[in-house]
Amino acid sequence: MTIDLRRATHWHRPLMTLVYLMAVLAVVSAVGIFVDSRVLLGAPIWLKPFKFAVSFVLYGLTLAWMLSLLPPRRSRVAQRLATLIAAIAAIENAWIVGQVLRGQTSHFNISTPLNLALFATMAALITVLFVAHLVLGIVVLIQRIPDRVARSAVRWGLGLSLLGMLAAIPMALPSQDPGIEGIGGAHSVGVPDGGSGLPVVGWSTTGGDLRIGHFVGLHALQALPILAILLTRFATRLDERTRARLVAVAGAAYGVLTVLLTWQAMRGQPLLRPDAVTLAAVAALVVTTAAATALVLARRRRSDLALAA
Repeated sequence: MTIDLRRATHWHRPLMTLVYLMAVLAVVSAVGIFVDSRVLLGAPIWLKPFKFAVSFVLYGLTLAWMLSLLPPRRSRVAQRLATLIAAIAAIENAWIVGQVLRGQTSHFNISTPLNLALFATMAALITVLFVAHLVLGIVVLIQRIPDRVARSAVRWGLGLSLLGMLAAIPMALPSQDPGIEGIGGAHSVGVPDGGSGLPVVGWSTTGGDLRIGHFVGLHALQALPILAILLTRFATRLDERTRARLVAVAGAAYGVLTVLLTWQAMRGQPLLRPDAVTLAAVAALVVTTAAATALVLARRRRSDLALAA
C-alpha cells in the first residue's frame, strides 16, 4: 500500500479543488492571525478558519486518494457524493470566513435573526454532509479494493470519521446551553467557552472539551491509512492478512479511544487532568489492544509453523 502524490492532480477534481482552496484559506488565515488583532472567545478571530482550512485540506486530500482506489466504472455514486461533500465543505468555510469578517462567532450564534438563519442553514448542510459521507462509506464497503491492507484502512477510516462527526452532537444539546443570550451551544463542559486552553487547538484546560473526541474521530481518516502505509513499508515480514488484521485492531482501539475522550469531556474533565476512573479506562484499552495485537501476531506465527511442517 503506497500513495503516489505525483498522481494527486488526477484524483477526484472537485475534492482536489477544495484542497487547493482550503490551502489558500489556511495561508490567508495564518496571516490574519498575526495582522488582525481582534479576539473572539479568547482566541484570535482568524484561528477558527485556519483550523477548519487545515482540517479540510487533510479531509479532501485523504478522501480523494481513497476514491482513487475504487474501480472507476463502479464508483460513480461515490464520485457524486464526494462532489456534494466538497460543495458543502466550501460553503461551510465561506460561512465561517463571512462571520469572521462581520466580527461574529459562527457556531451556536443565534443572537440575531440573520445569525440564527445562517447557523440553522449550516446545521442542515452539515447533516447532508454526514449522510453523504455515510452513504459513501457504504458504497466503499461493498466495493472490492484489491489491496487488503488498504481496504481495511479505508473502511475503518471512513467509519470512525463518522463517529467523530457524531461526537460533535453533544455540543448543541440543551444541556450545553450556557445560559448566555444569543448563544445556543458550547464546546466546553463545566466551564464557559473561551477560557484557558491548549495552544493552537484551544481545548479547555479547566473543564471538559467536546472538540477533543470530535477531532480524534475525524482524523481516523488519516491515522488508519498512515498506519497501513507504515506496516506495508516496515513490517515486510508480515503477510498481507496479518497487516490487515493489525489495522483492524488499531481501528477498534481508535474507536474506543474516541468514545472515551468524549465521555471524559462530558464529565467536565480536562484532557490533561484525568481522574482515576479515566486512567483505569485508558489502561484497560491499552492492555486489551496489546493483547489483541499479540494474538494476531501469534496466529501468524502458528500459520507459518503449520506451513513449514
